[in-house]
Amino acid sequence: MQQFRVKGLTCANCTLELEQQIQKLEHGQDATLSYNSGKLTLQGKVSLEKVAKILSSEGAYIEQTRESHAHDHGHDHSHDNHGHSHAHENHHSSHEEDDHSHSHGGSQKWLIGSAVIFVAAWLLRNELAEYIIITIYIAVMIVSGYRTWIKGLKNLLHFRFNIDTLMTIALAGAVGIGQWEEAALVALLFGLNELLEGMGMDKARRSMRDLLEVAPKEAMILKGNTEALIPIGSLVIGDTVIVRPGEKIPSDGTVLEGRGSVNEAVISGESLPVDKFSGEPVFGGSLNNEGVLKITITKAYKDSSLARILHLVEEAQETKTPTQLFINRFAFYYTPIIMAIALLTVIVPPLLFESSWVSSLYQGLAVLIVGCPCALILASPIAIVAGITRNARNGILIKGGVFLEQLGKINTIAFDKTGTLTVGVPTVEQVIAYDEKQLYSITAALERNSSHPLALAIMKRIESEAIERLDANDVKALPGMGVTATIQDLPYWIGNEKSIQHILLSEKVQNDIKQMKQKAFTIVLVVDATAVLGIFGITDPIREESRSVIAKLHRLGIRETVMLTGDHSIIADKVAKIIGIKQVYANLLPEQKVEQVKKLAQKGHVAMIGDGINDAPALATAQLGIAMGKGTDSAMETADIILLQDHLGKLPEAITIAKSVNRLIKINISIALGLKIIALLLTIPGLLTLWIAILSDMGATVLVSLLSLTLLIQRKSHKTDNTSR
Repeated sequence: MQQFRVKGLTCANCTLELEQQIQKLEHGQDATLSYNSGKLTLQGKVSLEKVAKILSSEGAYIEQTRESHAHDHGHDHSHDNHGHSHAHENHHSSHEEDDHSHSHGGSQKWLIGSAVIFVAAWLLRNELAEYIIITIYIAVMIVSGYRTWIKGLKNLLHFRFNIDTLMTIALAGAVGIGQWEEAALVALLFGLNELLEGMGMDKARRSMRDLLEVAPKEAMILKGNTEALIPIGSLVIGDTVIVRPGEKIPSDGTVLEGRGSVNEAVISGESLPVDKFSGEPVFGGSLNNEGVLKITITKAYKDSSLARILHLVEEAQETKTPTQLFINRFAFYYTPIIMAIALLTVIVPPLLFESSWVSSLYQGLAVLIVGCPCALILASPIAIVAGITRNARNGILIKGGVFLEQLGKINTIAFDKTGTLTVGVPTVEQVIAYDEKQLYSITAALERNSSHPLALAIMKRIESEAIERLDANDVKALPGMGVTATIQDLPYWIGNEKSIQHILLSEKVQNDIKQMKQKAFTIVLVVDATAVLGIFGITDPIREESRSVIAKLHRLGIRETVMLTGDHSIIADKVAKIIGIKQVYANLLPEQKVEQVKKLAQKGHVAMIGDGINDAPALATAQLGIAMGKGTDSAMETADIILLQDHLGKLPEAITIAKSVNRLIKINISIALGLKIIALLLTIPGLLTLWIAILSDMGATVLVSLLSLTLLIQRKSHKTDNTSR
């Protein structure tokens, strides 16, 4: 697979037509050309010479080449020094932005000059000789529309009919019937329309490029006592780097020495600092606010969380939503239909109603101008890019426009419990000690060397107690039950109720166990050969934002919130009741979660939210899979959307943005079609003029672009929300 950066794409409809022409080339059937990102992707050995010729017909050209390979997680490995290549690309992007700016600046000057000349000629039309006025109008047409003329004439030679062809015919026809003034005005307004259309998309692309340019370019590597500045692409696993205050962490790693406050907004979308010290993980691209950190690199930059996130955000621009595909299909038939209407407008009135041929020809030319589908095709891409960018700023990674569109349509959300609605870290909530002197010492001896989550929770709870140091011998794991060992020549057990079947429980112990179960605690008992020494009641704390998030989701129109968990029904029901979940399915195996998701999908649009590891089958089955985690590999691979904050706090905002995108696209389509329908209806009383026709398209383009760009506006709340910790 080869990818190329293409410059000079100023029109969404023209880009679509260029893509279709390239697809007709030998081996070009899978080629894609994205107006959103300005990228051309070729899957086969397509003739680059022929591709360049097609692009040049619209004033576009290939600027940069980079090769990618399938099954490579989307990473670009065309250079040995990946980081250097990426840095170069970022650097190049800034030049590209400057080039666009200069290009627009030059176009603006020419258009402003043309506008001034046109206004002057119009004001002096009764003072100057007619041939002078006509000469000025011709000059305005040439300056404002020479590119359109050239492309339109080329298209006519090849019998291709797009907006440039239609405009060329319309302008030539207007000149032919002596409408010099209107022809000049139409050329001027069309030039302004193309400029505004290009500027609107450039603004969306620029916001995306700004997001993509957060990657650090260099790293300060430490070898012995020597420091050296190297490109991040030269880093390898095991390297030690120094990151001083104000510098970016070059790649994922672990703090070796030092302590600092790190801003991880580039990963999570949250700017609250996170304290880092020895042994703590850090992410590439994060900003070290204070303190000097010595970091051991654990991932080469190309495999780092940031590199993968940036790649996925960039690739997200390429996908076309069902709405975009529908609009593209509609536009394919729209222009021929308009041309047929224009022809009927010219022929029917003179033949049936004895109207003037010149007047009918004028109306037909105006209808041709109405035929420009640019505003219609622009209805979706700017809004999609803006929505993906806005969510990425918030640390919500959406892998494509199609998933953004789906997110705005979901009405059912299924949640995993552990690690999603709850913290996922067991905590001891209650301890009942029947033999306090022995309980903690025996427990510590049994659990000291265990890495089981429940053992870690118990050890954390008793670490502050005065514990006699005892040694456990003959330690044996009891699968599904617990652990047994010999301590001071006596046998002891720690585990669930199955591990204590050798003793008879007193009525008090039975009541205590029953009460703990009613509290939805996981029970861990410590016993000797004859009696229970104590009980630990363990729970997985509910995330502090879960209740408010569920409430917000219901207010946003999410009809059903469902919990799918492998945990005990008593625990699941308690959590659901506290946070407001409506339906609970407990004691589920992974395959049973998949079945439940399928059943839910029969009733509505379903999203499944989990941690991207044990919920992978359910995430893949749902119409929309949403995973939590700061760029973890499993989440990246499995989910369609990733909450990089590792909590649910910003999920409601993501859905709000997605709904706004869908709503704006519908509004944009209505505006684009509505203004054109109004213009076409004006042909009935003969009121449609050339400048009204071009203004209908220009007005639609301006409104569509401005409305879509409002999605990039991020309002800052003055209230502290505990959901965005």
